[in-house]
Amino acid sequence: MKHRPLGKSGIQASVVGFGAWALGGWMWGGTKKNDPEGAIRAAVDHGINLIDTAPMYGYGHSEELVGAALKGIRDKVVLATKCGMVWYKKEGDKFFDANETGEAEDESEKKYEVYINLRPAMIRYEIEESLGRLKTDRIDLYQTHWQDSTTRTEDVMAELMALKQEGKIRAIGCSNATIDQMKRYQSVGQLDTDQEQYSMLQRQHETDNLPFCRDQNVAFLAYSPMALGILSGKIRAGHEFGAGDVRRHNPWYQKENRPKVDALLEVVRSVGESKDITIAQTVIAWTLEQPGCSHALVGARNPEQAAANAKAGTVELTKPEIQRIRKAVDQTTL
Repeated sequence: MKHRPLGKSGIQASVVGFGAWALGGWMWGGTKKNDPEGAIRAAVDHGINLIDTAPMYGYGHSEELVGAALKGIRDKVVLATKCGMVWYKKEGDKFFDANETGEAEDESEKKYEVYINLRPAMIRYEIEESLGRLKTDRIDLYQTHWQDSTTRTEDVMAELMALKQEGKIRAIGCSNATIDQMKRYQSVGQLDTDQEQYSMLQRQHETDNLPFCRDQNVAFLAYSPMALGILSGKIRAGHEFGAGDVRRHNPWYQKENRPKVDALLEVVRSVGESKDITIAQTVIAWTLEQPGCSHALVGARNPEQAAANAKAGTVELTKPEIQRIRKAVDQTTL
């Protein structure tokens, strides 16, 4: 497994990280088919040491599952979680209405009102809640989940720096942030990471955050590098997703767009077959070769998926292979 630094923090993290969003079931169709402990243990056994979660993933459930799975092996991992999305206090930026499984599609389903809240007092409350659920005394990488327009970024960073000085966190990151917001973080202290959506199908950050992070020595953590699973090549066309599943209305899953995805995956498949690796492993390896992208966070519901993901962190693609896939990627647009 390759490792790369989390910015200037001094922390070395596996290039393939374990993304624990799906484990909480929230926005992913529930947890009936999940083996969270098995998946996380297999990931660690196969060289993945970066584990990323958040309170919002199942209203604390994902953090609890991660905490339980890491019993006895906590010191082997770089544990990352987030703050700033709250469902228990109506303060900050109203984000959306939600129910137990995901975003509420009509008023009758609403159970929670989710807010983006990065006020210092809320960050202070959230860190203690996360430490409890994760059964640990420190968070290796603490990230702001979304950015709060009602709170000065400089005040957010000041509170994060205080937590770092107290030893509760080791590194500071942001997510879903603009370059201007990252500069405001940097005006107060050391920003180590930026976590953004990035995949072969979502390339919006190739002209902004990716080059900025590369130039500023800020690690870029790609979330949803598999585009919510469609780039694995295992989700058949016409699959019906249940209410609350984030993939239900995703444009790439719609019937009219599947031929474009399938054409891209044919190119990926041919490169992978020549190296005896899967489509998913080829996708992850290619993503990690893109300028500025230091880490890819990939979900797994069971040990087999986690072990397969880890293998992608050992793959070496040649320059012609990278360029061949890039040509197909650039031709794949909505």
